[in-house]
Amino acid sequence: MNYTIATASHVGRIRTNNEDMVYPAEDGSSQGPVIVAVADGMGGHAAGEVASALAIEGATGPEEGSAVARVQAANEAVLAAAVADPSLVGMGTTLTLAVFWPDGRLEIGHVGDSRAYLWRNERLTQLTIDHTFVRELIAQGRLAPEDAETHPRRHMLTRTIGMGDVRADTLDIHLLPGDRVMLCSDGLTNMVEDDAIARILAHTPVPSDAVWSLVEAANTAGGHDNTTVAVVDITE
Repeated sequence: MNYTIATASHVGRIRTNNEDMVYPAEDGSSQGPVIVAVADGMGGHAAGEVASALAIEGATGPEEGSAVARVQAANEAVLAAAVADPSLVGMGTTLTLAVFWPDGRLEIGHVGDSRAYLWRNERLTQLTIDHTFVRELIAQGRLAPEDAETHPRRHMLTRTIGMGDVRADTLDIHLLPGDRVMLCSDGLTNMVEDDAIARILAHTPVPSDAVWSLVEAANTAGGHDNTTVAVVDITE
């Protein structure tokens, strides 16, 4: 398979610093293996930026490794930094990481509420599950999905990189020519509905145009958070 990758990250219209990180930083193409990752950091002062940067560095540093092994390496890097510098204790980050293999296999490791989506046959499917308090309430039948957007604890995460011995969700699927995979931070999904995201992916064929169109959509809707997007197109 051939993979064409584009990434974009923007501070938004409210925040003064960008705590998101994306990998790779430059657009490109490859037959694989290709690693693509999005991290959304959190913590006092600049700790969010530190956590997301450490997670991306830890996850992408090894020459070889599965998606889940890379997520574990990211977690170890963030935990080790907090041990070395007490001012960083409590920092954390989401991490959604995809490995695109030469044979068309997509392997995902995921912690937090950044997301991975698959665009296939004119349909957008969310591949990952948010690790949030409201998502657990919905799964337990204690909260209606339509009430999640206004719940006062809707942004509370139940799993993050840096939160002890964290467990990553894993996913393994086979990609087809014509597929498009998108990874993003919640700066996009909190501002832009899935239907609008799908329209942009459907009508913006060039990956580099698509990522910046999605960022622009988030900023037009208010840009309340940092927005980070990666798009990977799959061809034979």
